[in-house]
Amino acid sequence: MTTTDHTPPLDGATGSALADASLAHPTWEDVVRRIARRSYCVLGTSSPVHRPHSAGVLYAEADGALYISIERDSRKGRNIAANAHVSVNVPIRRLPVGPPATAMYASTAELLPIDDPHILELARDGRITAVTSHGELEHPAGAFVRIAPPQVVHTYGLGLSLLTFIRNPLRAAGRVERP
Repeated sequence: MTTTDHTPPLDGATGSALADASLAHPTWEDVVRRIARRSYCVLGTSSPVHRPHSAGVLYAEADGALYISIERDSRKGRNIAANAHVSVNVPIRRLPVGPPATAMYASTAELLPIDDPHILELARDGRITAVTSHGELEHPAGAFVRIAPPQVVHTYGLGLSLLTFIRNPLRAAGRVERP
């Protein structure tokens, strides 16, 4: 039986682990485009007693913000009503093989009623169909969440080739800031 050393190689010049230097250099435009082309994310919220909660949700993107349909009294709804700080993690599959890349960020969320004028306008224009085409606008216990566009997005696996990502997963983290 052979054992494999999973220790990252050292950079001869500095002696530091190569994992400290990211190979990933995504652009803001690429990250925003990839988020807009998806419709599933993991939304993280926190209860009033700081108990974390995460759930997979469908979203629609419009003008950089994400819109999610929820039930007002769901755990997500109660948590957001008590604490507007949320996290978003969007898995981004590039090919049927290999690990998915991700875009992750922290932001603030706002609860909106189903008859909010902005929601109705976006729905009328067909911009949030992913979260309004199943009767969400007529759901009496429903609400919408608007997640503000992020200032910083942390990435994993974006901004580098798939081969480089697979060969160097410890150096696949990236970070982009809104220009």
